[in-house]
Amino acid sequence: MKATATTVLLTVTGPDKPGVTSAIFAALTRHGVNLLDVEQVVIRGRLTLGVLVSCKDDPEALQESVEQAAATVGMNVHVEVGADHSAAHAIPTHVVVVLGRPVTARAFTAVARKLAEVGANIETIRGVADYPVTGLEMQVTAAGASVRSDADLRSALAEVAAREGVDIAVERGGLARRAKRLIVFDVDSTLIQGEVIEMLAARAGKEAEVRAVTESAMRGEIDFAESLHQRVAVLAGLPASIIDEVGAEITLTPGARTTIRTLRRLGYHCGVVSGGFRQVIDGLAHELELDFVEANTLEIVDGVLTGRVVGTVVDRAEKALALRRFAAQAGVGLEQTVAVGDGANDIDMLSTAGLGVAFNAKPALREVADAALNYPFLDAVLFVLGITRDEVEAADALDGGVRRVPIPE
Repeated sequence: MKATATTVLLTVTGPDKPGVTSAIFAALTRHGVNLLDVEQVVIRGRLTLGVLVSCKDDPEALQESVEQAAATVGMNVHVEVGADHSAAHAIPTHVVVVLGRPVTARAFTAVARKLAEVGANIETIRGVADYPVTGLEMQVTAAGASVRSDADLRSALAEVAAREGVDIAVERGGLARRAKRLIVFDVDSTLIQGEVIEMLAARAGKEAEVRAVTESAMRGEIDFAESLHQRVAVLAGLPASIIDEVGAEITLTPGARTTIRTLRRLGYHCGVVSGGFRQVIDGLAHELELDFVEANTLEIVDGVLTGRVVGTVVDRAEKALALRRFAAQAGVGLEQTVAVGDGANDIDMLSTAGLGVAFNAKPALREVADAALNYPFLDAVLFVLGITRDEVEAADALDGGVRRVPIPE
């Protein structure tokens, strides 16, 4: 008579050290088991190893061997004989990333509870960052009746994010997430701090006036092209030399340099699409080694700003068209693109991209974005993409090291 195999689930826990896995599997080898599933995770030096096997020998003898092996390496083991392995692995449909400073147990409980309410099951959880924010990534299977679309899941979790003071990003899991190859950033108040037009207007003593128009345009209250012409008009008569002065004063958003450097290492094409001015940001684009740049061009006659722009105005619609052009030039599909911005004039661009990220954005943009980030660190975009802080720092160390700078509370 053919022997009937018994399934056995082994869960080994204890301090991580060399030799644990080899000791456990040496014991399994002596009993000629077949492996059905293996998973191992280490959290702050504590190891959890799960092994599901099919055993034709006496399972009690197997259990005794594994317990002895675990004892030799100072580990604990729990053995479950007859563990069910009939259910196939669920393939996660979505990735949910929770970011906070900090992420409290209360906030995470609220996220988990909401996922359960809409019929989404958490398959795996891992930490992706501990600096400058804490990041937790969940692979989830959303198959409940309450989740008819990605927007349903995003809307449900947005309520939790607002209530608990955390950022939550939702995107499709699987190959589509790992296939992103082009990322495009807005410039003012996204890649850099502040608005270039306001810095230019300050030279004309019109900063407050221009800021009011800028804020109205970013909220979507007035047409962007109209607002641009209004703001540029105040620059008429200023010497073109102020362009270089303002360019030298540009300050990158915290984490921007790390973000671009890391993405380029991973083979991403990186670009900017700005409602600002090409003459101001060209130097920055060269410094960051960006692949694509699209921005407005200030008209200069005899070394003086005329208060006009020349060529096509880079407005809300043009930003989306620029993203399409960049994707075509890079040879990637739109589903492989990421767009990051902060204002209403970024709505079309974020809606066109495979993943749209609102960064410290106005409400109009947050409503259409796949992810809304509200902490002032641009490298949080990396965590949304599944790139961990440890991976970033390991890559930096290979290039000579980049020192962490403490962030004041």
